Amino acid sequence: MNILERYHAMEYGPAPEARNEADAWLAGRDFSKALFIDGAWKAAASGRTFETSEPSSGKLLGKVADAGAADIDVAVQAAAKALPKWSASSGYARAKVLYAIGRAMQRHQRLFAVLESIDNGKPIRESRDIDVPLAIRHFIHHAGWAQTLEKDLPDHKPVGVVGQVIPWNFPLLMLAWKIAPALAAGCTVVLKPAEFTPLTAILFAEICERAGVPKGVVNIVQGGPEAGAAIVNHPGVQKIAFTGSSEVGKIIRKATAGSGKKLSLELGGKSAFIVFEDADLDSAVEGLVDGIWFNQGQVCCAGSRLLVQEGIAEAFIAKVKVRMSRLRVGSPLDKNTDIGPLVDRTQLDRVKGLIAEGAKQGAVCWQPDAALPSSGYYHLPTLATSVSPANILAQEEVFGPVLATMTFRNTEEAIELANNTRYGLAASVWSENVNLALHVAPQLKAGVVWVNGTNMFDAACGFGGYRESGFGREGGREGMFEYLAAKLPIGPAIKPSAPGSAQPVEQADGTAIDRTAKLFIGGKQVRPDGNYSLAVATAKGKLAGEVGLGNRKDIRDAVAAARACKAWPDATAYNRSQVLYYFAENLSGRADEFAARLVQLTGVTAKAAREEVEQSIERLFLYAGLADKFEGRVHQPPARVVTLALHEPVGVVGIVAPDNQPLLNFI
Repeated sequence: MNILERYHAMEYGPAPEARNEADAWLAGRDFSKALFIDGAWKAAASGRTFETSEPSSGKLLGKVADAGAADIDVAVQAAAKALPKWSASSGYARAKVLYAIGRAMQRHQRLFAVLESIDNGKPIRESRDIDVPLAIRHFIHHAGWAQTLEKDLPDHKPVGVVGQVIPWNFPLLMLAWKIAPALAAGCTVVLKPAEFTPLTAILFAEICERAGVPKGVVNIVQGGPEAGAAIVNHPGVQKIAFTGSSEVGKIIRKATAGSGKKLSLELGGKSAFIVFEDADLDSAVEGLVDGIWFNQGQVCCAGSRLLVQEGIAEAFIAKVKVRMSRLRVGSPLDKNTDIGPLVDRTQLDRVKGLIAEGAKQGAVCWQPDAALPSSGYYHLPTLATSVSPANILAQEEVFGPVLATMTFRNTEEAIELANNTRYGLAASVWSENVNLALHVAPQLKAGVVWVNGTNMFDAACGFGGYRESGFGREGGREGMFEYLAAKLPIGPAIKPSAPGSAQPVEQADGTAIDRTAKLFIGGKQVRPDGNYSLAVATAKGKLAGEVGLGNRKDIRDAVAAARACKAWPDATAYNRSQVLYYFAENLSGRADEFAARLVQLTGVTAKAAREEVEQSIERLFLYAGLADKFEGRVHQPPARVVTLALHEPVGVVGIVAPDNQPLLNFI
């Protein structure tokens, strides 16, 4: 065979990453004592363990201590004991600890990467080149925040003991996202990794020992749902930070409602990957590979919905199929592997089930002609075409290497399709027309939008979503607020109102002209759905008047009208400020009338009522002045990109005004 023949016959051979150090580490650990609490290694009080296995082979990696409620209680007590000293330490002292953690992780960078690939199944190129360096970056970045916090945010204090629950798709990176800002803020933590991927968290706990983290500041407990629920429900925890599924996020939100605990949720997603006809198609294809097949598609912000303009759809799909045929599925420790195994058999079965259901609903699924390894939880990259917007593959988070494709005709349709989801985590826009990209990006209902790129993260840039993708931010200045509480001025408490009871209402004057009491919905007065009115009594029990008695249908109509109003969120900040000033101006003109009504309805003195009106006017002036002051920020992460952090409305807000100071509280 001559040189030319050898050139044409060349194929990629295996390029395995050495795992000797990782195997030695695994062999030298007693995972039955894997609970790191108060600076010591402990077994579960119950003696229970759970098994963790290697996704590429199914081989048992170890039996890990399975924490229960009793173990969580000990961990929270340790964190609470360490909190006063840690939170009172100087920013410089905390910065040195965070920096020491980052430097210690750098010294063991290859071990972290190999363990992550063994435990999770992600290709070594991803864990080595993305996950571990970015985790280190978070600790070093937040060392800076620890030292500058007193100057930059002097009116804030640590929120307290933080309970953190992280997922299995990015075990080490999510750990860093959670622990680094918490320690920088002066909080202490109790963190629970996912039971599928406990190993790098155990190694990180060893790093904390070596880096000089004080006992009790970082507590890492392995376990399943029981341990997670115990963290969420523990009364000694002041804040919960959770990354995981939307379904579990809803459970946590219900469990913490009314508890006073601060909460941040980073949940699921169904991100749109929008390709316009003027895009660089080859670059977009490579971006798509990173967007959906990165980490086998097990990414909350995976670009799992491809929206491509009709004029280029056929050519673009052809390029995607060619690129898919060249993706290598295999061992995560092979440096040439593009797609490794899914994390567990249950996840593999779920992906297969969703593909089958999508096909039943009309999707046409295509996979490259490639062989899978004989063992492990592998799945071929899958392209679904002829997908309707209502198809399960277009609506449900698959969390696997599956791409659902749809087409659009114009910009407006692209935006509508992209927003046709209950999620709101991320999106990606591809166009050589910067004006078009900057026009589309702010209209997408997503917390993060990448232009001509995807899955770009940095410790200096906030990441998070809204809708069913959760709330709160990870990273940067925005992320620091999740672990801080405002230092509120101490003043006299508002006197609580007496327990509610129906006041006897005197009969109305029979000679008065009867009018149907109405509600104000959609800019006009409308009759209540039930045509009922509610008598409103004065503080002395006399009839003050009647108001419309709304029901759930009226609430539905009001919410629908609020959602349909585009003029207000699209208005300029200056115009919104003018409206608020106008409110203040008109309230000032009718101050006596409002004060008299407050005296009548609440029974306060005339002076107190007048003060409430004046405070309401002052508050309107304040927010009018702030309306055009909430400007965004420009971040400059290490990568050669520019990040624009823009403020946008959260959406429709429901307000329930109390009996005390009703006007001021409403405003």
